[in-house]
Amino acid sequence: MATTVVSLAGCSALPTLTLPAFPAPAAAPAAGTTPTPWRPSPTVTAAPTAVPGGAAAALAKLPVKGRAPRTGYMREQFGAAWADVDHNGCDQRNDVLARDMTNETFKPGTRNCVVLTGTLKDPYTGRTIAFTRGQGTSEAVQIDHVVALSDAWQKGAQMLSADSRVRLGNDPLNLLAVDGPTNQSKGDGDAATWLPGVKSYRCSYVARQVEVKAKYGLWVTQAEHDAIAGVLAGCPGQKLPPDSTVAAR
Repeated sequence: MATTVVSLAGCSALPTLTLPAFPAPAAAPAAGTTPTPWRPSPTVTAAPTAVPGGAAAALAKLPVKGRAPRTGYMREQFGAAWADVDHNGCDQRNDVLARDMTNETFKPGTRNCVVLTGTLKDPYTGRTIAFTRGQGTSEAVQIDHVVALSDAWQKGAQMLSADSRVRLGNDPLNLLAVDGPTNQSKGDGDAATWLPGVKSYRCSYVARQVEVKAKYGLWVTQAEHDAIAGVLAGCPGQKLPPDSTVAAR
């Protein structure tokens, strides 16, 4: 999945956006039943909700349905990359770089918003990557949508409001700084087709996918559900990741 690099020359505070509560997802069908096929429904205008509990419990509550058509999908359906949805004055790419890397340096005059250099311990490959901002070097570290936007589109996001899709596309919960080539190879794969090479990270990875899908009212296919359940069987106590915005800098 390709990632667009956007640099902000400066930062300024933006007004807080308050959105209504998101409806809870329906329970998954019982074992042995046929997944409900996808059917169009009216646009949902709602904000995401917090998801309590462990990953396995949250997975059990996700609807299991067939994949919807990809028709109409465009990256722009999820807003500009990278919008400052948490209103801290910094764009989401730089927020995530600063959150996930160590030894960061920042462009002067940007209030520590624009990351120039840093060190990433890549969760997908286990490699340590030295990041340097610039043409031909920034691509070494990309920002992955843990739930790929094309996958989200085919599993409920096309029925969300434009505001909700912008939030999904820029939510720090759904973003990780990772090895660039590995991010490209993942593409828009779900857990049934792609998992991190570092097996010890897979439990955390699928737990994050489950929380994102529950938070935004998305569903999983049967194959995806089974793949996630298989991973979580090896870590039955796996918790959902903390869902918090990046603090203002």
